[in-house]
Amino acid sequence: MDNFEQIRSHLLASGYKLTLQEPFVLCVELSLAQGKRHQAIFLSEMQDDDGRDYLRVSTAIAPTTGLDARRALAFNWESRVGFLAIGELDGVPYLQLCENRPYDGLSASEVDRVILEIGGMGDRLERALSAGGDLL
Repeated sequence: MDNFEQIRSHLLASGYKLTLQEPFVLCVELSLAQGKRHQAIFLSEMQDDDGRDYLRVSTAIAPTTGLDARRALAFNWESRVGFLAIGELDGVPYLQLCENRPYDGLSASEVDRVILEIGGMGDRLERALSAGGDLL
């Protein structure tokens, strides 16, 4: 995968449900737990200071109100995949699970893997933080 359009083409050809398609932003809706739960996964393109392109895969977990920052930082320290960050969703700060991958060496199977990992982990975190709810 050398660019965002190749990723878009792969997702469309693979049958992912895309609920948002903009020039450099896509939203994949994953169906989890035999269709009982859903998780919105956002894919976007970003660049580092040297102009290298990256794919960001992220999912919103929960509003930041009442969250313990120490637990989030402990998760970041122990996580092998993804990291927690705060990003706005419709003007509301949300805890987000993110993963950034350079396009260099990024394959279609790796895109699939990171979508499923971030989606599954995001859903588990959302469930834990919202008493089993499925807000996103």
